[in-house]
Amino acid sequence: MPPYRRPSQKEKPVNSVPESATGTVPASAGTAALPHVTALLRHFGDLRDGSHGEATSRRGKEDLFLSAVALLAPYALEALEEVNAHLLNGTGKVEGTGVRRTADGGVAALWTLSWPEQRSEGIEPITLAAHYGRNFHHPHLRGATVGEWPLNVFTPAQAKAELPTLRAIITADLHNLVFQRDFRIVPATMAAVGSDHTN
Repeated sequence: MPPYRRPSQKEKPVNSVPESATGTVPASAGTAALPHVTALLRHFGDLRDGSHGEATSRRGKEDLFLSAVALLAPYALEALEEVNAHLLNGTGKVEGTGVRRTADGGVAALWTLSWPEQRSEGIEPITLAAHYGRNFHHPHLRGATVGEWPLNVFTPAQAKAELPTLRAIITADLHNLVFQRDFRIVPATMAAVGSDHTN
């Protein structure tokens, strides 16, 4: 990856054509390769336009949320399975709730990763939560201990581009759960300690 280079004063950004179906705002040519920036532009464009994608009604926005959850699900599960395989030594259990109505009248879907040490400590599992609260303008992503991220996903490519964000939420969640207890809740850490002492 080339090092970051700040544009010179003479360089002017080139605007792209906005994607009207996704609520985006014009972006500079350089943002096309920055999915997190284009996701924020979609998010801020929705705030500016009073919409979510092309939807302006609560029902339309919930329909788009249902679609976003379906698009994100394989990436949420992939990111959680990575942590299960590499940090929990395969002892974890990945689960998804599907979309459910929340107590406040909103909608949410959870993907969780629980494991024996976490359950025995009585702390929350690692969580990816897609939620659209009743009084929210549009949906967001969060973890059990961290949040909020924009959830403006309308296409398979946009869902795939969220994988680094999902990984960041999971990483922050696990870090915070360790902080609530200690490093011993992570099996790979204990295996490494054991192998260090035997070598």
